[in-house]
Amino acid sequence: MNLPFPRLLPATLPAALLSAVFSAGQVSADPLQPNQTLGLGQGKLLTFTYTQNFSCLHEPGADLNYNGVPAQSDPGEFQTPICQAVTEPSIDPTGTAIANSEPLYVLVPMFSMDNDRNPNDAIPCAVDARPGTLCGPALGSTLIKLFGAIPEAYKTRPLVYTQCPEPGAAAGTCTMHTSTIDLGKALVALGKLPPPAANIFLPTPNHSHIVNDDAINDPAIWWEVRPVLVMNAADWPSRDGGTGINSAKAMNAAEQRGEAIEVPSNFFLFFKSQAHSHMHHRDPVVAR
Repeated sequence: MNLPFPRLLPATLPAALLSAVFSAGQVSADPLQPNQTLGLGQGKLLTFTYTQNFSCLHEPGADLNYNGVPAQSDPGEFQTPICQAVTEPSIDPTGTAIANSEPLYVLVPMFSMDNDRNPNDAIPCAVDARPGTLCGPALGSTLIKLFGAIPEAYKTRPLVYTQCPEPGAAAGTCTMHTSTIDLGKALVALGKLPPPAANIFLPTPNHSHIVNDDAINDPAIWWEVRPVLVMNAADWPSRDGGTGINSAKAMNAAEQRGEAIEVPSNFFLFFKSQAHSHMHHRDPVVAR
Protein backbone atom coordinates (compact mmCIF):
# COMPACT_ATOMS: atom_id res chain seq x y z
CA MET A 1 0.00 0.00 0.00
CA ASN A 2 1.57 3.30 -1.05
CA LEU A 3 0.11 6.08 1.07
CA PRO A 4 1.16 9.74 0.97
CA PHE A 5 2.67 11.39 4.02
CA PRO A 6 0.46 13.65 6.16
CA ARG A 7 1.05 17.34 5.57
CA LEU A 8 1.48 19.30 8.80
CA LEU A 9 0.34 22.90 8.66
CA PRO A 10 2.69 25.79 9.46
CA ALA A 11 2.37 27.64 12.73
CA THR A 12 1.07 30.77 11.00
CA LEU A 13 -2.29 30.36 9.25
CA PRO A 14 -4.53 32.84 7.44
CA ALA A 15 -7.04 34.50 9.77
CA ALA A 16 -10.00 33.22 7.74
CA LEU A 17 -8.82 29.62 8.05
CA LEU A 18 -8.19 29.93 11.77
CA SER A 19 -11.65 31.40 12.21
CA ALA A 20 -13.27 28.53 10.31
CA VAL A 21 -11.38 25.81 12.18
CA PHE A 22 -11.61 27.24 15.69
CA SER A 23 -15.27 28.20 15.41
CA ALA A 24 -17.38 25.82 17.47
CA GLY A 25 -20.48 26.65 15.46
CA GLN A 26 -23.79 28.27 16.29
CA VAL A 27 -25.96 25.16 16.34
CA SER A 28 -25.97 22.20 18.70
CA ALA A 29 -28.03 19.11 19.37
CA ASP A 30 -29.92 18.30 22.53
CA PRO A 31 -27.66 17.07 25.38
CA LEU A 32 -26.16 13.65 24.78
CA GLN A 33 -26.69 10.65 27.02
CA PRO A 34 -23.58 8.87 28.38
CA ASN A 35 -23.88 6.17 25.70
CA GLN A 36 -24.20 8.60 22.80
CA THR A 37 -21.90 10.55 20.51
CA LEU A 38 -22.47 12.92 17.64
CA GLY A 39 -21.88 12.04 14.01
CA LEU A 40 -22.31 13.54 10.55
CA GLY A 41 -23.95 12.35 7.35
CA GLN A 42 -25.61 13.90 4.31
CA GLY A 43 -24.45 17.28 5.64
CA LYS A 44 -26.53 16.77 8.79
CA LEU A 45 -25.72 16.40 12.46
CA LEU A 46 -26.52 12.92 13.80
CA THR A 47 -26.74 11.17 17.14
CA PHE A 48 -25.30 7.69 17.59
CA THR A 49 -26.69 5.58 20.43
CA TYR A 50 -24.43 2.68 21.44
CA THR A 51 -26.18 -0.35 22.92
CA GLN A 52 -23.29 -2.79 23.46
CA ASN A 53 -19.52 -2.92 23.55
CA PHE A 54 -17.18 -2.82 20.57
CA SER A 55 -15.67 -5.84 18.80
CA CYS A 56 -12.23 -6.22 17.23
CA LEU A 57 -12.50 -9.31 15.09
CA HIS A 58 -9.84 -12.02 14.90
CA GLU A 59 -10.34 -14.71 12.26
CA PRO A 60 -8.87 -18.20 12.89
CA GLY A 61 -5.91 -17.73 10.56
CA ALA A 62 -5.07 -14.21 11.75
CA ASP A 63 -1.86 -13.41 13.60
CA LEU A 64 -2.52 -9.93 14.93
CA ASN A 65 0.16 -10.13 17.63
CA TYR A 66 2.86 -11.19 15.12
CA ASN A 67 4.11 -14.16 17.16
CA GLY A 68 3.95 -16.57 14.26
CA VAL A 69 1.02 -18.53 15.70
CA PRO A 70 -2.43 -18.19 14.09
CA ALA A 71 -5.27 -17.14 16.37
CA GLN A 72 -6.92 -20.56 16.14
CA SER A 73 -3.94 -21.99 18.05
CA ASP A 74 -3.10 -18.92 20.15
CA PRO A 75 -5.87 -18.09 22.64
CA GLY A 76 -3.76 -15.37 24.21
CA GLU A 77 -3.95 -13.36 20.99
CA PHE A 78 -7.53 -12.28 21.52
CA GLN A 79 -7.94 -12.22 25.30
CA THR A 80 -6.91 -8.57 25.15
CA PRO A 81 -8.46 -6.88 22.10
CA ILE A 82 -6.16 -5.97 19.24
CA CYS A 83 -7.99 -3.30 17.25
CA GLN A 84 -5.79 -2.89 14.21
CA ALA A 85 -5.83 -0.30 11.45
CA VAL A 86 -5.25 -1.49 7.84
CA THR A 87 -6.17 -5.10 8.75
CA GLU A 88 -9.63 -6.02 7.41
CA PRO A 89 -11.38 -9.33 8.16
CA SER A 90 -13.58 -11.08 5.60
CA ILE A 91 -16.65 -10.96 7.88
CA ASP A 92 -18.26 -8.75 10.51
CA PRO A 93 -19.13 -9.89 14.08
CA THR A 94 -22.37 -11.50 12.82
CA GLY A 95 -20.49 -13.59 10.26
CA THR A 96 -21.84 -11.51 7.37
CA ALA A 97 -19.47 -10.80 4.49
CA ILE A 98 -17.57 -7.57 5.11
CA ALA A 99 -18.74 -6.24 1.74
CA ASN A 100 -22.24 -6.04 3.23
CA SER A 101 -21.20 -4.17 6.39
CA GLU A 102 -22.13 -0.52 6.85
CA PRO A 103 -18.99 1.62 7.13
CA LEU A 104 -18.38 4.17 9.86
CA TYR A 105 -15.76 6.64 8.66
CA VAL A 106 -13.73 7.88 11.61
CA LEU A 107 -12.12 11.22 10.76
CA VAL A 108 -8.71 11.64 12.41
CA PRO A 109 -7.06 15.13 12.35
CA MET A 110 -3.50 14.30 11.29
CA PHE A 111 -2.43 17.94 10.93
CA SER A 112 -0.98 20.28 13.54
CA MET A 113 -2.56 23.70 13.85
CA ASP A 114 0.42 25.20 15.68
CA ASN A 115 3.36 23.01 14.65
CA ASP A 116 3.39 21.66 18.20
CA ARG A 117 6.75 20.19 19.19
CA ASN A 118 6.21 19.89 22.93
CA PRO A 119 6.16 16.16 23.80
CA ASN A 120 4.20 16.91 26.96
CA ASP A 121 1.17 17.97 24.88
CA ALA A 122 0.49 14.39 23.74
CA ILE A 123 -2.33 12.33 25.26
CA PRO A 124 -1.11 11.17 28.69
CA CYS A 125 -1.02 7.60 29.91
CA ALA A 126 -4.28 6.60 31.58
CA VAL A 127 -4.19 5.01 35.04
CA ASP A 128 -5.57 1.79 33.54
CA ALA A 129 -3.60 2.06 30.28
CA ARG A 130 -2.86 -1.14 28.42
CA PRO A 131 0.72 -2.28 29.19
CA GLY A 132 3.04 -1.13 26.45
CA THR A 133 0.77 1.64 25.17
CA LEU A 134 2.76 4.50 23.66
CA CYS A 135 1.43 7.56 25.49
CA GLY A 136 2.46 10.75 27.30
CA PRO A 137 5.82 12.40 26.46
CA ALA A 138 7.07 9.20 24.80
CA LEU A 139 4.13 9.39 22.39
CA GLY A 140 4.78 13.08 21.82
CA SER A 141 8.46 12.53 21.04
CA THR A 142 7.66 9.68 18.66
CA LEU A 143 5.03 11.70 16.76
CA ILE A 144 7.39 14.66 16.46
CA LYS A 145 10.07 12.35 15.07
CA LEU A 146 7.70 10.68 12.59
CA PHE A 147 5.49 13.61 11.55
CA GLY A 148 7.46 16.74 12.50
CA ALA A 149 4.87 17.87 15.06
CA ILE A 150 2.09 16.43 17.22
CA PRO A 151 -1.12 16.08 15.16
CA GLU A 152 -4.34 17.36 16.73
CA ALA A 153 -5.47 13.72 16.85
CA TYR A 154 -3.05 13.00 19.69
CA LYS A 155 -3.10 16.19 21.72
CA THR A 156 -4.52 16.34 25.21
CA ARG A 157 -6.19 19.62 24.18
CA PRO A 158 -6.69 19.62 20.40
CA LEU A 159 -7.10 22.96 18.68
CA VAL A 160 -10.01 21.69 16.59
CA TYR A 161 -13.41 20.44 17.73
CA THR A 162 -13.82 16.64 17.70
CA GLN A 163 -16.87 14.53 18.51
CA CYS A 164 -14.76 12.14 20.57
CA PRO A 165 -13.86 12.42 23.31
CA GLU A 166 -17.17 13.84 24.44
CA PRO A 167 -17.03 17.32 25.99
CA GLY A 168 -15.46 17.04 29.43
CA ALA A 169 -14.15 13.49 28.89
CA ALA A 170 -10.48 12.55 28.94
CA ALA A 171 -8.49 12.55 25.70
CA GLY A 172 -8.11 9.05 24.28
CA THR A 173 -11.60 7.93 25.32
CA CYS A 174 -15.03 7.59 23.70
CA THR A 175 -18.13 5.77 24.92
CA MET A 176 -18.18 2.02 24.14
CA HIS A 177 -14.97 2.38 22.09
CA THR A 178 -11.64 0.64 22.54
CA SER A 179 -9.08 2.80 24.35
CA THR A 180 -6.12 1.71 22.20
CA ILE A 181 -5.56 1.27 18.47
CA ASP A 182 -2.71 -0.76 16.97
CA LEU A 183 -1.17 1.52 14.35
CA GLY A 184 1.97 -0.51 13.62
CA LYS A 185 0.73 -1.76 10.26
CA ALA A 186 -0.58 1.69 9.34
CA LEU A 187 2.75 3.37 10.10
CA VAL A 188 4.51 0.85 7.86
CA ALA A 189 1.95 1.50 5.11
CA LEU A 190 2.50 5.24 5.47
CA GLY A 191 6.24 4.74 5.05
CA LYS A 192 6.91 6.05 8.54
CA LEU A 193 8.40 2.76 9.75
CA PRO A 194 10.18 -0.03 7.86
CA PRO A 195 8.56 -3.46 7.52
CA PRO A 196 7.79 -5.88 9.00
CA ALA A 197 4.93 -4.47 11.05
CA ALA A 198 4.80 -4.87 14.83
CA ASN A 199 2.15 -4.00 17.40
CA ILE A 200 2.31 -0.30 18.26
CA PHE A 201 -0.59 0.59 20.54
CA LEU A 202 -1.56 4.26 20.75
CA PRO A 203 -4.45 5.86 22.64
CA THR A 204 -7.66 6.16 20.66
CA PRO A 205 -7.19 9.46 18.76
CA ASN A 206 -9.43 12.49 18.98
CA HIS A 207 -11.88 12.01 16.14
CA SER A 208 -15.25 12.68 14.49
CA HIS A 209 -17.64 10.39 12.60
CA ILE A 210 -19.19 10.21 9.11
CA VAL A 211 -21.74 7.73 7.71
CA ASN A 212 -23.07 7.25 4.19
CA ASP A 213 -26.05 9.32 3.08
CA ASP A 214 -28.39 6.34 3.18
CA ALA A 215 -27.36 5.40 6.73
CA ILE A 216 -28.26 8.53 8.70
CA ASN A 217 -31.32 6.83 10.26
CA ASP A 218 -30.28 3.21 10.73
CA PRO A 219 -31.25 0.82 13.55
CA ALA A 220 -28.62 -0.60 15.90
CA ILE A 221 -26.21 -2.64 13.75
CA TRP A 222 -22.52 -3.51 13.57
CA TRP A 223 -20.54 -0.83 11.72
CA GLU A 224 -17.05 -1.37 10.32
CA VAL A 225 -14.73 1.40 11.50
CA ARG A 226 -12.75 2.82 8.59
CA PRO A 227 -10.20 5.39 9.79
CA VAL A 228 -9.80 8.41 7.52
CA LEU A 229 -6.63 10.43 8.12
CA VAL A 230 -7.46 14.07 7.35
CA MET A 231 -4.35 15.99 6.31
CA ASN A 232 -5.67 19.49 5.70
CA ALA A 233 -7.22 21.66 8.43
CA ALA A 234 -9.42 23.35 5.83
CA ASP A 235 -11.24 20.03 5.37
CA TRP A 236 -11.99 19.54 9.06
CA PRO A 237 -15.75 19.65 9.85
CA SER A 238 -17.06 22.49 11.99
CA ARG A 239 -18.84 21.72 15.24
CA ASP A 240 -22.28 22.17 13.65
CA GLY A 241 -21.36 20.21 10.53
CA GLY A 242 -21.96 23.20 8.31
CA THR A 243 -18.51 23.26 6.74
CA GLY A 244 -15.68 20.85 5.99
CA ILE A 245 -16.07 17.10 5.55
CA ASN A 246 -19.70 16.64 6.59
CA SER A 247 -20.74 13.83 4.24
CA ALA A 248 -19.33 10.78 2.48
CA LYS A 249 -19.33 12.79 -0.76
CA ALA A 250 -17.17 15.52 0.77
CA MET A 251 -14.88 12.88 2.28
CA ASN A 252 -14.45 11.13 -1.07
CA ALA A 253 -13.60 14.45 -2.70
CA ALA A 254 -10.89 15.08 -0.09
CA GLU A 255 -9.50 11.59 -0.72
CA GLN A 256 -9.39 12.25 -4.46
CA ARG A 257 -7.45 15.47 -3.79
CA GLY A 258 -4.93 13.51 -1.71
CA GLU A 259 -5.96 15.39 1.42
CA ALA A 260 -7.44 12.37 3.21
CA ILE A 261 -6.40 8.71 3.43
CA GLU A 262 -8.95 5.97 4.15
CA VAL A 263 -7.93 2.57 5.52
CA PRO A 264 -9.91 -0.46 6.75
CA SER A 265 -9.73 -2.02 10.21
CA ASN A 266 -10.93 -5.02 12.18
CA PHE A 267 -12.73 -2.68 14.61
CA PHE A 268 -16.54 -2.68 14.81
CA LEU A 269 -19.01 -0.56 16.80
CA PHE A 270 -22.66 -1.32 17.55
CA PHE A 271 -25.05 1.64 17.52
CA LYS A 272 -28.06 3.21 15.86
CA SER A 273 -27.89 6.48 13.94
CA GLN A 274 -30.51 9.21 14.01
CA ALA A 275 -30.59 12.54 12.20
CA HIS A 276 -31.54 15.48 14.37
CA SER A 277 -35.13 16.57 13.85
CA HIS A 278 -34.43 19.98 15.34
CA MET A 279 -31.54 22.06 16.58
CA HIS A 280 -31.28 25.06 18.81
CA HIS A 281 -28.89 28.00 18.89
CA ARG A 282 -26.31 28.64 21.54
CA ASP A 283 -23.30 30.85 21.95
CA PRO A 284 -20.12 29.84 20.11
CA VAL A 285 -17.61 27.85 22.13
CA VAL A 286 -13.90 28.02 21.45
CA ALA A 287 -12.60 24.63 20.35
CA ARG A 288 -10.84 22.86 23.21
